[in-house]
Amino acid sequence: MEIIDAWAQHPTPRHTADPIFDSLRRWNRQEAPDPDAEIPVSLTIGAMDEANVSTSLISAWYAPRNVMISNDEVASFVAEAPDRLVGVGSVDISRPMEAVAEIRRCVEELGFKAIRVLPWLWEVPPTDRRFYPVYVACCELNVPFCTQIGHTGPLMPSEVGRPFYLDQVALDFPELTVVAGHIGYPWTDEAIAVATKHERVYIDTSAYTTKRYPTQLVDFMRSNGASKVLFGTNYPMITPARALANLDGLELNDETKALFLAGNARRVFAL
Repeated sequence: MEIIDAWAQHPTPRHTADPIFDSLRRWNRQEAPDPDAEIPVSLTIGAMDEANVSTSLISAWYAPRNVMISNDEVASFVAEAPDRLVGVGSVDISRPMEAVAEIRRCVEELGFKAIRVLPWLWEVPPTDRRFYPVYVACCELNVPFCTQIGHTGPLMPSEVGRPFYLDQVALDFPELTVVAGHIGYPWTDEAIAVATKHERVYIDTSAYTTKRYPTQLVDFMRSNGASKVLFGTNYPMITPARALANLDGLELNDETKALFLAGNARRVFAL
């Protein structure tokens, strides 16, 4: 069965070693990486192969005054494995005109399939005015906007990840496709409510293993949410093999499992 990872990163040393991820390393009992160690694309492809993941959407990371993974770096990673990796761009929302131009470059020149901006990195909710030029550009270019919902693993404010912020975004931009990653815990019911209400709002399961999916999300997948949830890992924080362990424990029927693992992502990202 085809598997598409809707949220991954092929990290740069700047991204991997950034102190903002120290809390995640503590949770996962991981040692701090060598900040000078280059990470070959073959390592990411090997992790995908271990779990039979056919395609991973790998994202750039732009934070205030800090580019952890640039769009051009993502493009170079994709160029090394174009049949396995798909680019997702990011932008500096503090510079709206430049952000719009960069989104256009990402889509039209680099061939990226989505744009991702994380509210917790900017410490503002997705209803902040700085996000709105990004939404307009995504609508005009017909690419999804990807973001994070739920509490924040790094020691940054979690409030900006409340899924209900996306309700207002979807009302203001009904043409915008939104893929909200990280399940939305502890506000999973809010995430389900927003995804149910709005035709173009989706949830991805990145940053969680199947054993940690909230019961209400699994119930949603088994019922009216079969077309609304996408598989994701947040690699390298969680490898695909670890994220997919105990998949059969979700007790999804074959049709729902196929949609979850690949069908929804293929449709949403026009792969």
